[in-house]
Amino acid sequence: MNEDNKTPGNNLPNKKPIIKISPKGGHKGNFNRAPRGFFGNLITTILVIFAVILIFSMLSDSGPGKEEIALSKLASDIKSDIVETITVRGDEVEAKYKDSEILRTTKIEANSSFSETLVNYGLTADEISQITIDIQNETGFLYWVYVLAPFLLPLFFILFLIWYLSRQVKGAGMQAFTFGQSNARLINPKDKSKVTFRDVAGAKEAKEELMEIVDFLKNPKKFLDIGAQIPKGIILMGAPGTGKTLLARATAGEAGVSFFSVSGSEFVEMFVGVGASRVRDLFKLAKATSPAIVFIDEIDAVGRARGVGVGGGNDEREQTLNQILVEMDGFEPADKVIVMAATNRPDVLDPAILRPGRFDRRVTIDLPDRKDREDILKVHAKNKPLAEDVNFVVLSERTPGFSGADLYSMVNEAAILAARENRKKVGQFDLIRSIEKVLLGPERRSHLLTEKEKKITAYHEAGHALVASLLPNADPVHKISIIARGRAGGYTIKLPSEDRKLQSRKEFLDDLAMSLGGYVTEKMIFGDITTGPSSDLQVATSLARDMVTKFGMSDKFGPMALEGNGGRIILGRGFDDKEYAEKFGDQIDAEVSKLLNDAQKRAEKILTENKKVLDALAGKLLEVETLEREEYEKLLATFGIKVRDSRKDKESLNLG
Repeated sequence: MNEDNKTPGNNLPNKKPIIKISPKGGHKGNFNRAPRGFFGNLITTILVIFAVILIFSMLSDSGPGKEEIALSKLASDIKSDIVETITVRGDEVEAKYKDSEILRTTKIEANSSFSETLVNYGLTADEISQITIDIQNETGFLYWVYVLAPFLLPLFFILFLIWYLSRQVKGAGMQAFTFGQSNARLINPKDKSKVTFRDVAGAKEAKEELMEIVDFLKNPKKFLDIGAQIPKGIILMGAPGTGKTLLARATAGEAGVSFFSVSGSEFVEMFVGVGASRVRDLFKLAKATSPAIVFIDEIDAVGRARGVGVGGGNDEREQTLNQILVEMDGFEPADKVIVMAATNRPDVLDPAILRPGRFDRRVTIDLPDRKDREDILKVHAKNKPLAEDVNFVVLSERTPGFSGADLYSMVNEAAILAARENRKKVGQFDLIRSIEKVLLGPERRSHLLTEKEKKITAYHEAGHALVASLLPNADPVHKISIIARGRAGGYTIKLPSEDRKLQSRKEFLDDLAMSLGGYVTEKMIFGDITTGPSSDLQVATSLARDMVTKFGMSDKFGPMALEGNGGRIILGRGFDDKEYAEKFGDQIDAEVSKLLNDAQKRAEKILTENKKVLDALAGKLLEVETLEREEYEKLLATFGIKVRDSRKDKESLNLG
């Protein structure tokens, strides 16, 4: 079993769904999609060109209702007394005729007198005086626009195109000057959406530990007067989804201080020195706005043990870590800046981070227990319309091992299921279904099996359930199904009788036999083995190896831990922390094989002695596809098998 799936605070494997992966068809993507940016820029450029041409034509046009004539023709018309008024603008003459609304224009020589021009064309002073002549000097804004537009518009158009086509390149270039600045997100203490401890359900011990930090930020004087120094750094440790980030935000909201949030991966860039520069900028901002909390999420991205990287001392990640350590050492007692960090891999952190004076306060956040799960469900369901039959106690009992994030997803999936079926309220049935959907995925009723495959699946799950029900230390079975869900072809749900942090060797041995129940059934009924038990074999082998090498549950090796709690990744490959000589390797494999063979024999004995029950159970599954606990126990009762009665249970899954 994967070492990352462990419950914080103990060495027991966290029972998570082991899902069979069945072959699926590939997804064909559309790789012929045209780039939208190119066509968008092309269309915009065409529209701009069209607009410029239109404006230029309007300014250069002589206007509608105008006709250009010769100056001699205008002089002849004045003699004929058919011209009403004449307007002179610079070198342009505009004449309005008595019998027509069309304006006729002509040109005269620049800086010449219009009257003298008319006299030169044979008009007398009396003939000129009979018409109205209006001399207008061309000045003002419109005049200069008209004069300069033919020259300026093309220039502006060219400059606009240069700016428009190069703005993306310019933007990318400008980012080079901001690489060293911090990308931390600031949450203002006056923000109405701030989170406090009232919004965080469960995690009582963690909240009590963090209340000291809140008290220091609110009343630092009483600590400083007595000579006490609050820890500079607090590291939150726990499984993914347990609410580490939420608790950090709640601490800042409870204290009413600024909250700087940044991910550990945001410090590391391709350029050398960028991470250290961003660290300096982040702490500079925090000190300027103190009191403040600096929160570094996933600090293991930069805080891993130094000296193991490929880049050696010049590794960018190590330089960033060194800068964080230096900045934390530079805090004065009066600097009301607290550094909080979160990780789910505290075992890989550099020892310099965890020494006193830096991240010396460690807060462990465990997975919520039954009461905490009930409170968390109420928080997540607060704004959702619930039906009268919703029982949070039952739901909390059926969701062991769920983190806060899992519970949120469960309530949200229930609301989606209710909305999909056009119901206005979320019922208990929706929430029960959402538990399986969160763990396994949606039902795949369209995933049709052949009659032979369906029969094999029914016997496989019946073997799991029957072995679990007849072993003294196995958990009671609550549901059996041969309906494909997610990547699992079928599954058996069994619920322990109580929340527990410790698990005994006898319980592990029964779990091994139960895990091999499907494998043994296929071999016994069909005389052959399919790929169905592959995930069961992986789970059983991993559990047996942990019993031998980590839990001291082997008769041969006794109380001896032969492997560490986690492996290391070097050059992309995982390596376990083997703390034994090479000659013990074969002996460990032999001991693991012995545990698995003993478990197989126990399962074979149970299934052979109860073959009639196995056949009846498989036949019932072929008929109804899903059996709940009540129906399953009634079926066993017809064969005289009494299942222990325990209704307050915690969930674990075994999928085959």
